This record gives sequence, structure tokens and C-alpha cells, in this order.
Amino acid sequence: MREESEIDFEYIDYLAQGNSRQVEVYQLLIKMNVMEILRDFDPILVGTIPIDIDILESDIDIICEVHDFKGFKKLVESHFHLASDFKILSEMVNGIQSITINFKIDDWPIEIFAQAIPTIHQNGYKHMKIEHQILNLLDEDEKKYIRHLRANGLKTEPAFATFLEIEGDPYQELLKMYDWDDVRLREFLSIRIANKK
Repeated sequence: MREESEIDFEYIDYLAQGNSRQVEVYQLLIKMNVMEILRDFDPILVGTIPIDIDILESDIDIICEVHDFKGFKKLVESHFHLASDFKILSEMVNGIQSITINFKIDDWPIEIFAQAIPTIHQNGYKHMKIEHQILNLLDEDEKKYIRHLRANGLKTEPAFATFLEIEGDPYQELLKMYDWDDVRLREFLSIRIANKK
């Protein structure tokens, strides 16, 4: 049995041994060849599904490193333009040129987000990694509470910030925590959780 902390998020194989929704996502991505189609762009599945705090409305979120946006759009369109709710949005996100592609397959909403930044340095990956580290240090009731916050309408980062009583912008504060070492993170969590008891 694999340890949760040993997950290599850069590959999706871990999903095959996960919960029922993770297995379903794994089978869908394999069936539709999604990661293979995107392989030249270092795709990583991010968000809540990999770390088991997804809700029914959660997207399958995939990030990519892209430098030729026109070519990338053409590639994704050629494979998925017939999927329902297909749309492409080009925009600046935090001052960085980005492209978001959305579509639905087998009732699963899929979002592909691309920037000219290595995927392991993108915010979506960093958020997921620190959230995974936090979850590994919580007990089941504490994890359930975060899922409860998500189910009641909070986005992921605000849910973590609410649980941990983090002030300020939850997205930026969690990014800062990504750079903490394990000792600092454990100390922070032990203080915040002790305050709740």
C-alpha cells in the first residue's frame, strides 16, 4: 500500500489505486488519451481530485507549459472541439499570458490551463502540493471539515485558509507556505489546530 506522501503527481498512475472518483478520472484520461495528447507540454493533473477533497462539481484540472499558444490551441481544438461546452479563453492571469480551455467528456468538466512557465512552478501545482502536505498532517475529522467547507461553497484555497484561520489573500498565503520546510509547517499546524480544541 502506497503512502499518501509518496505520490508523484507528475504522473497519473496513482489515481488507479485511489478512490472511486480518482479511478474514474484515471480511466477517462486514459480512454481519451488526454495526457498523451498533451505530453509535449508537461501536463500535470492538479486541483482537488488528486488530493481527495473534490466535490461533485469539481473539474478535472490539467496544467501545461506552453510557449506557442497558437499551436497549442490548434492541437487541443483538433482533438476536443467536438466535446460539449468547448471553449477557449486567452487572458492575463497575475500578469502572465495564459490560456484556459474548457470542455466536457462523459459529464466530467475538464479545464486545461496553460502558461509559459514549467508546470511544477505554476501556482496550481504549488497550491496542490502544499494542500497535500497539510492534509497529510491532519486527522480524518479535520479533513472532513475542509471537505464540508468545500461542499458549502468555498473554493479550495479559501477553505484551507478558513480552517487554518489564515488572514489575507488565501491564494498568496498558501503560496508562501509552499516554501516552508516540514518543521515550520508542522509547528504552524500544531498551533492552529491546538487553538481549535
